[in-house]
Formats: sequence, structure tokens, C-alpha cells
Amino acid sequence: MTSIRTLPVHEVVRRTYPRPVREGDEQAMAIGRAIDSLLSQIGHEARLGRRHSQASARALAESRLDEELDGAGVDLAPDDRERTLRAIDRVVQAFRRSDVFGLDRPRTRVILIGPTVGVYAQPDYWDGQHRFFEMKSYSAIPPPPDVALQVRLFQLAFPGLDAVLFCLNRHTDPVETGQLVVPPPTPVEAEEALRLAFRWATEHGAPKVLEYMQGPFVPYPLPPGTA
Repeated sequence: MTSIRTLPVHEVVRRTYPRPVREGDEQAMAIGRAIDSLLSQIGHEARLGRRHSQASARALAESRLDEELDGAGVDLAPDDRERTLRAIDRVVQAFRRSDVFGLDRPRTRVILIGPTVGVYAQPDYWDGQHRFFEMKSYSAIPPPPDVALQVRLFQLAFPGLDAVLFCLNRHTDPVETGQLVVPPPTPVEAEEALRLAFRWATEHGAPKVLEYMQGPFVPYPLPPGTA
């Protein structure tokens, strides 16, 4: 049996670009998670032929927001909560008009780096053939370093597909949307992304037995200097 160390892409990004938590960040992160969860469910149910009414989408948004705030141990003043829910309503409407609404989420792939490391990669959406999409509920165009690394690792997991960064900026009224087709990584960029993934998975990854893991697997040799 082959034992490897595994880590998801978001952990590679978090450890490469750690963000100190400042006052108010917990609220913002909880709201972001609530939006991501809400859009994921609404999109999934649309693929099954079910469409939420405005009232049911609002009720689901309230439920997800309260769950995330409770989990983070923070709350919102009544006026702030209502303002946040109105912003989420606008994001939902923009999402329903977007190119990604109704698309599937791809099956998780594993970037195999040499014989010892596996990195789980699953972008938000794909069309099944030509493009995958990573969605942000804030403006990330041009992509900051953490988002750029995240997309780059997804590109390594889905070689040959166009990578599209899709943004729904919840901080604007009306919600601003934007798309950016991210160029494929250069050999130097790919090598650096693999080196970072190898480092963090080796130091902090969970051990797994390769033969028991599910693919698809996308193999890469060890980057220079990591053997």
C-alpha cells in the first residue's frame, strides 16, 4: 500500500497567504460562507428542476446566515442583519442571471505530486468540456495573490480547460458581476504552485492510502528542490 499526505487546495492557499483576523472579519467571513452555501444549494436544486420563489430563497438565506453567524460566535444588529439579507437577495438575483447558474460542480480531482503528496481540487462549477469557473462573492479582478494561487492549482488539476474567475460583488448595489479568463500558468508558475502544495501537504497533510482514494488523479513529478 502507498501512503501519501493529502491537503485541499484551500488549505494550501490559507497557509501560503495567512490573514490575521481583525475586528469585524468574523462577521464578513460568516456572511461570505452563508452566501457560498446558499448559492450552491440554489444552483443544485435548479439542476434538479426545482426553483426557489423569492420568499423561499429569502427564508433559506436567513437560515444559512444565522447558522454561519452562530457557528462563528458573532451576531449582527437588527439593522445590519436586514441590510445584509437585502444584499444577499441581490446576489441571488444576479446569480440566477449569470452564466454559471445551473452548471454542475465538477468531481474532485487529486493532484498527485511525485509518490508522496495528493492535493484535492474542486472548483465551483464547470461546463463539463471546456471551462471551469471559480466564483467569489466580492471583487477579485484582477486576482489577488491568494486567488491567483487557488485558480492556478485548479488549472493544474483540470489541464486543457479554460479557467474563468467569476465575481458577484455583494458590496455593490446593484451587484457588479465580472468574469476573467485566467491564462494558463507558465512553467515557472506551475512549478512554484506545486512546490507550495508539496511543502504544506508534507508538513500538515492528512495521511491517506492511495489505493483507497477516489480519482480522477492528475500526476506531476516532484518539483526541483523538493525531493
